[in-house]
Amino acid sequence: MKDIHLIVVGKLKDKNLEALEDNYLKRIKSPKLHIHEVKSHKENLDLEANEVEKKLNDIGATFPILLAENGQLFDSPKMSKWLFNLLEVKSEKIVFIIGGASGHGEKIIQRSKQKLSLSPLTYPHKLARILFVEQIYRALTINSGHPYHK
Repeated sequence: MKDIHLIVVGKLKDKNLEALEDNYLKRIKSPKLHIHEVKSHKENLDLEANEVEKKLNDIGATFPILLAENGQLFDSPKMSKWLFNLLEVKSEKIVFIIGGASGHGEKIIQRSKQKLSLSPLTYPHKLARILFVEQIYRALTINSGHPYHK
């Protein structure tokens, strides 16, 4: 099965958040989730978009998906079905992108194939990162019939 990639603008510097994220990442076996951090440019969307685009090119990503508040909403079972359908149907490399504090640069918005929303609420991007990683784990458990998702 193909791996999943997540590009995030900015670094996770909080040890508690790092520990929480590591806990989920250890549980995610297949498909593997790779997290790529790119430099934040203090809300300069053009510079951040350049950083994200460079990483997309390095990864060889052809199917970028933005995490955005105006993206498609799913409940967890539907997200799991959507994700595994993407992994089975798409031949492209799937990469999710979490922008910086001001969102995504226009260059990345134009390049994206889809938008996904974690919630109609707005979250700090570092918290959205943890929520996304947990939802990937949850999607895997739903797909495999594991009782994590009740």
